Amino acid sequence: MDKQKKVNNQYIGGTAVNRVKLNNNVNDYKQKKNNYMWNDFKDGISHGILVSNLAYSLAKAMKLEEAECYDLALAGLLHDIGKLELSQYLYGRNNDGLSIEEMKYMRMHSKLSYDLLLDYHYSDNLMETVLRHHECYDGSGYPDNLQGEEIPLGARIIRVVDEFAALIADRPYRKAFDIDTAVDIMIEEVKNMDMVVFITFQRMIHEPETLQLIEKSKIEINDIDLED
Repeated sequence: MDKQKKVNNQYIGGTAVNRVKLNNNVNDYKQKKNNYMWNDFKDGISHGILVSNLAYSLAKAMKLEEAECYDLALAGLLHDIGKLELSQYLYGRNNDGLSIEEMKYMRMHSKLSYDLLLDYHYSDNLMETVLRHHECYDGSGYPDNLQGEEIPLGARIIRVVDEFAALIADRPYRKAFDIDTAVDIMIEEVKNMDMVVFITFQRMIHEPETLQLIEKSKIEINDIDLED
């Protein structure tokens, strides 16, 4: 868990914000706290921390090697970095969710995240996880419609915890779902997921340690100094 804490500290201190040179730097976001770009920035950090922690725990539950667990924790933090780049183009949207055209545009984010991270010498496993985290087990995902075990295991793990983390978070167009409702929604879409990964996730999600981890992953972004 010390490594996991180190990952979180790196993220908040700048790994996913200052090392990756976005068109809009941290101060740009800070100066625009009332607009969608700032909200996207805050949501991205909060989401990344929760996905990171859950990915690490799920990987451990699946008995992956420590190095793989660490890679997944870092991939969880970085997987949506491309959305911060895209948010500037979607600035000004309403609170009713994304339009079809905006959704098509947003589907570029996994490839954009991958491209943004290329210069930073992360492991191949981490990079493939970031690129493939929206691939679906039934082949209906993106960017390349991979299916089954064509999808790297790390991406299959992130796929599950990423969806769960999104469901239990507030969105402009809906309130957060409770944990049980979120899991029920995921069961309805289980064809998109690796069943072994999902069943392992189901077994761990109500464990006291996991519930505590979810609570500890909630932070107030406004209170964090995001500059080095």
